[in-house]
Amino acid sequence: MNAPKSRREFLADVGRGMLVATVGGGLASELGLAPTFAADVPDTLDFGALEPLVRLMQETPASRILPTLVAQLKSGADLRRLVAAAALANARTFGGEDYIGFHTMMALSPALHMAGELPEAQAALPVFKVLYRNTSRIEAHGGRKDEVLHPVTPAPLAAGQSGGEVLREAVHRKDVIAAEQTLAALAQQSPEEAFNQLLHTVQDDTEVHRVVLPYRAWDLLDLVGKEQAHTMLRQSVRYCVKNEYWSAAAERSEPRVLLPKLLEEHRLLERTPGTRAAEDKWVEELSQTIFQSTPTQAAAAAAAALAEGFAPAAVGEAVALAANQLILRDFGRRPQDEVTGKPLGSVHGDSIGVHASDSACAWRNLARVSNARNTFACLILGAYQVALDRTNRGGDFLHWEPLPLASHRAQIKTTDADALLREADEAIRGNLQAHAAALVSRYGELGHPPRAVFDLMLRYAISEDGALHAEKYYHTVTDEFASTRPAFRWRQLVSLARVTASEYGRPAPGMAEAREVLKLSA
Repeated sequence: MNAPKSRREFLADVGRGMLVATVGGGLASELGLAPTFAADVPDTLDFGALEPLVRLMQETPASRILPTLVAQLKSGADLRRLVAAAALANARTFGGEDYIGFHTMMALSPALHMAGELPEAQAALPVFKVLYRNTSRIEAHGGRKDEVLHPVTPAPLAAGQSGGEVLREAVHRKDVIAAEQTLAALAQQSPEEAFNQLLHTVQDDTEVHRVVLPYRAWDLLDLVGKEQAHTMLRQSVRYCVKNEYWSAAAERSEPRVLLPKLLEEHRLLERTPGTRAAEDKWVEELSQTIFQSTPTQAAAAAAAALAEGFAPAAVGEAVALAANQLILRDFGRRPQDEVTGKPLGSVHGDSIGVHASDSACAWRNLARVSNARNTFACLILGAYQVALDRTNRGGDFLHWEPLPLASHRAQIKTTDADALLREADEAIRGNLQAHAAALVSRYGELGHPPRAVFDLMLRYAISEDGALHAEKYYHTVTDEFASTRPAFRWRQLVSLARVTASEYGRPAPGMAEAREVLKLSA
């Protein structure tokens, strides 16, 4: 407890307050008065032992960040600690409200996973790539002077009140302060409670970033600590509030009506997730049903499968395979969609297939780490979103043939693993998407080891810009490949080969500098 103030100290505070009121906060701050007067009401989030490194990430110019990071490594910091500090610096600066900012946050964990696949001498390269982007965007945003996230006082929840519903109603009202205060109260109960209750709001719509943000934020808690759950999850709250402004028909969003209807119709709120095994044929058929159906029909198919007791992992696998078809079948960016870095025919960046695959991976992982109700809800909406993506952004996906085409298969004459990899590398460098896909497909059919293909794709996921998606999509494919049964998993690598060939030729900013400070040859 603080000692009571003397009469002299009390009068000094009163006098200081009167002077601040007279001259204004700005001048009072310059005179050094306002901070003292407001010392009991801090306005800046503090991250304890990580705070100095977080500030370094926010205050170092992009032109100096890479040498500074090398110095940090030499002084004993490891890549995990650098990524943790970058995640908190990103959250405090942007709060989930800046497009490049939140894409960078979502790339941090994938970059660290990529580092683990590399020899020790090269491990820092993918992390440095994303940390350079992070600092560059923070600097462009104004550094610390325009931070979005500040301390929040939890709002007490009434007895018997559902915190998830209070949070959801605050978001619907576009009341970001009330929503953040409610999340803070839930986080005081437990990080898991805050996460599960937040998902009720996330599930109001199926827009890709709305879905991937909480997945990536939760994934980063292993690095930043679960005590930072409120800070990391606030980004999703703010993004959901923004969604209410962006969507003129937000209150009529179909998932808000469809999801509770399906949960009730199939009595899923009374169930625990099943363990019924699924054969390959069943997974393939459900995948095709989801891919070919309307969004409502796809959601109903997933709900029925879960109600029949099939394991959530099998349903999630079918959702991911349906999303994968959007990459294999896509004709690529149309003339009206062409922009710098994303030319005609390209499928990297925010393409239909990459967005759908990243979303499917997020829904599947959210289902894996949440409670029973959210496990069901996430997989139902995952199926809904894949079908919506197929129908909502144009294209005749049901009639387009998936890669690899027979004509491209016929061009492949060798069966030698090294020769196939060399040709795949040449196809990537030539931006030959279909040929790269065919070569990797043939490589897999012959039973050659997948690690060599991942190594080839990893090299370009690091070196190329990828329109903000290279790291995330590479990690999506590694995740899906590991969780998909052998009969279907090579489809994921074939898609990665196509996307890699699409994105090649646009080196990532800071990559040359990162190689230089790490003393790595090009």
